[in-house]
Amino acid sequence: MKTKHLLEILAVSTRLGFTSFGGPIAHLGYFHNEYVNRRKWLDDKAYADLVALSQFIPGPASSQVGIGIGLMRGGLLGAIVSFIGFTLPSVLALMIFAFFLQGFDVSPAGWIHGLKIVAVAVVAHAILGMGQKLAPDRTRATIAIVTLILLLLWQTVYSQVVLILLAGVVGLFIYKGKKQDETTDMNISLSYRFASICLVLFFSLLALLPLARQLFSIEWLALFDSFYRAGALVFGGGHVVLPLLEREVVPTGLVGAEDFLAGYGAAQAVPGPLFTFASYLGTIANGWVGGVIATVAIFLPAFLLILGTLPFWNVMRKNSKIQGALFGVNAAVVGILAAAFYNPIFTSAIDTSVDFALAIGLFGLLVFWKVPAWMVVIIGAMGGTLIYLFT
Repeated sequence: MKTKHLLEILAVSTRLGFTSFGGPIAHLGYFHNEYVNRRKWLDDKAYADLVALSQFIPGPASSQVGIGIGLMRGGLLGAIVSFIGFTLPSVLALMIFAFFLQGFDVSPAGWIHGLKIVAVAVVAHAILGMGQKLAPDRTRATIAIVTLILLLLWQTVYSQVVLILLAGVVGLFIYKGKKQDETTDMNISLSYRFASICLVLFFSLLALLPLARQLFSIEWLALFDSFYRAGALVFGGGHVVLPLLEREVVPTGLVGAEDFLAGYGAAQAVPGPLFTFASYLGTIANGWVGGVIATVAIFLPAFLLILGTLPFWNVMRKNSKIQGALFGVNAAVVGILAAAFYNPIFTSAIDTSVDFALAIGLFGLLVFWKVPAWMVVIIGAMGGTLIYLFT
């Protein structure tokens, strides 16, 4: 049965890895549609709690949510398989691009524009479903709206973390006397000892890798240190990692400025997490070995942090006081998704009324016709190509 679960996790996550375009917030929409709505692997509250945790800790939020869902479904091997399935398609695509397609401009392609419009429909669908269940009353709807407004007006690296903390405090006071709904277990099979080891390893590598880099003049160690540090210090989603990576690889001469920009363009065109941009940079710097080292290094902090915090988080979320705080936190998560829906998803995808018409049509296919997300992706890509050809 466990092997069957692992194969199922691999199949589903790989399909998501091939079809999840649009950035981290769009990925969360695809995950919600697949794992919560269609497969019922976890409920809305457990999903929102997992998303909230991924917003607290540094790293690629969507990848950490995917790892967490794999962990719940199939244990530690399930977490690894889920990560591989979701990440490998874009890793391979960007490494191949680094070898063969430097200088190829993918930005004007109509199908790329269509995929951005698909992300609009998918995220709108996720916000609608999560909003109905996580912000069903006036108080929580207000928390979601205020979070949305503040994020649109106050855009910094730490805005999301601060607003989640504030929403938790508000929820703690407002809902401390409220009878809480029964919280389902996340089915985390890891021990506290294993989780603690993961956290110690995370901080140890962050502190010791720069020292080892100074002591030993080894090229692969320097590469690992650069990408590990970038992955460990990023809050706020994949795009925030770009300036960190640029400072690590361009001034040092590992990657030229033109190659960096070409890879960034390619990263926008592939599905999956934007952190796989590191796979491209590592390949440019040191061939396929460099690509593998950079990929492992940039995702390792995310793995260690989610495995190190989830067992403790699963217990904390069952505490009655913490549950009151999570009422506010989960409402804030809806606001965070809504803010990201507007910028950058809507603003980068919808340029004309024709674009908006396609987005509405795709939204209708998802919500009312229950068309699978992978099919909506194909329809959206075709629609974007037609818009590009005839407008």
